[in-house]
Amino acid sequence: MGATGKIALNISVVLLALIAGFYQIYLKHVLAITGVYPARIIEPLANTDCKTVPELQACEKIILHQPTGVIYLACSTPSSRAHWIPAANQLNATGASNKDYVATYDPATSHITRLATPDFNNGRGLSLHGMDVVPSESNPKELFIYLVNHRTPIGDKPAQEVGANSVIEVFKAQLGGASMEHVKTVSDPIIVTPNDVLGSADGKSFYFTNDHAARVGLSRHLEILGHKGSSIGYCHIDEGCKYALDKTHSSNGITSAPNGTIYVSDSIFGGVTALERQTDNTLVVAESISTERVVDGISFDANGQLWGATTPQGLTAWKHVANPKLLSPSSVHRISINTGVNAFYGEKYKVEKTFEDDGTLISGITTAAYDSQRKKLFLHGIASPQLAVCNI
Repeated sequence: MGATGKIALNISVVLLALIAGFYQIYLKHVLAITGVYPARIIEPLANTDCKTVPELQACEKIILHQPTGVIYLACSTPSSRAHWIPAANQLNATGASNKDYVATYDPATSHITRLATPDFNNGRGLSLHGMDVVPSESNPKELFIYLVNHRTPIGDKPAQEVGANSVIEVFKAQLGGASMEHVKTVSDPIIVTPNDVLGSADGKSFYFTNDHAARVGLSRHLEILGHKGSSIGYCHIDEGCKYALDKTHSSNGITSAPNGTIYVSDSIFGGVTALERQTDNTLVVAESISTERVVDGISFDANGQLWGATTPQGLTAWKHVANPKLLSPSSVHRISINTGVNAFYGEKYKVEKTFEDDGTLISGITTAAYDSQRKKLFLHGIASPQLAVCNI
């Protein structure tokens, strides 16, 4: 073998080693988490004693008001979602809805109320994603509603070039009311690609997740390689916004435990990260909890257990948001403190699959909320054609 052949051989060996390393470090894990390889088999679980509500479609987020058992939902239509989901790089602004809405659903009476916004006159409407609903610290019958609003861009450049002009909207509502009063539109350079929001009881401050570092561009696709391009921001209406924790990986859902610990989900590598709030409102990582699949929206029940909307088949879920008519399997996992024998061997948390469906009942799940008092699990997805309510 000549010198040229030896050089080519050495380069080939190095390339093969790099490819093998990439597969072992990143790709193997991603394929397993997303259910691509080995191919994940759907095992129906707890999906028979359920009710569907087709009047409520494409609701990306559900928030349970525990005292009443009423849920709040951030909704759109499957057809508009097929065009406009900035988190999924769907940026056809001509098909975007600006008439999304917040609804309430009372499972005791099956009554649905779409909350009117009579004083919301910015002319750009609502295109909803994440949401939080928080009772006021001074009056529990008054609610603050925080919404991720993916507005279409202003100007001559198309959304495919500049991305969405996303903001956080703050509204105020009365418990049991039929409307909500606009408080503030929060726009800031830190609010780049907001996905979900965690509001405060004072109506003035909130945390939110940026699911990417940029609205458009190649860097958005590097998360699958392990690039930490997402972040968590903090805003105060009177003081502005800042990064609470930068360089996170694929941060998506955000929620808070009864003790104040903040939890954030990873929508590519899976898992949930626990974060401790500092006196300056920044966050530090306390611990990470592994899950067997991708996690989207997360929420706590009244018993302090964490519920995550999980995705059994990641590629199918991506196809579903582009074409909502395609079914995408859904699952839910519950994370609780491990009280079993394994706790003595360092397994602090117990991660259990509590629900799974092939997509017929609930397709492309992005949110799950459990009413532990009434034993009801509420399920929806960003492009799903119906709300599902299951007795568990």
